[in-house]
Amino acid sequence: MKIKIITLFITAFLAVNYQVSAQESTDTLLKKAQEIAKKEGKSIFIKFEASWCGWCHKMTKDMKSEKTKKFFEDNFIIVPIVVKEAKGKEKLENPGSTDLLKKYKGDEAGLPFWVILDSDLKVITNSYDTNGQNLGGPASAEEVKEFIYKLKKTAKKITQKDIEDITNQFVSQ
Repeated sequence: MKIKIITLFITAFLAVNYQVSAQESTDTLLKKAQEIAKKEGKSIFIKFEASWCGWCHKMTKDMKSEKTKKFFEDNFIIVPIVVKEAKGKEKLENPGSTDLLKKYKGDEAGLPFWVILDSDLKVITNSYDTNGQNLGGPASAEEVKEFIYKLKKTAKKITQKDIEDITNQFVSQ
């Protein structure tokens, strides 16, 4: 009887532990995002990131700030994809993240790297600027200006106030 209880306890513990650490695959994430994007008429904003990446954290903070959160939520299905994790933290990566990053030609770019898709999963734009450099988490006035140009091409609606709020939030002081 004790062995059955111990076995049951260990099995339950491992099952809970697996559920906590298992990441959804990129295929699953994109299918879910596509369903919602089609239903809500939004674009899909994929942001490749890693736990060690300070610029990734800054971009997330900027996109979720009080001033900008509504704009991003109203216009995009945001899909964070964990990739390029440090040794020992690979379990944080979404299965398929490296292949997806390569597919969108972001494997040579730094992080964050982002791509914006339409609801048919076709690329509208990505984080490469006109010089072929990764904008990543835009922070300079010039980078944010190009970021806004790309947002204008992909958002359902962007107002002058949205532009001012994004500029004020993203440009590093």
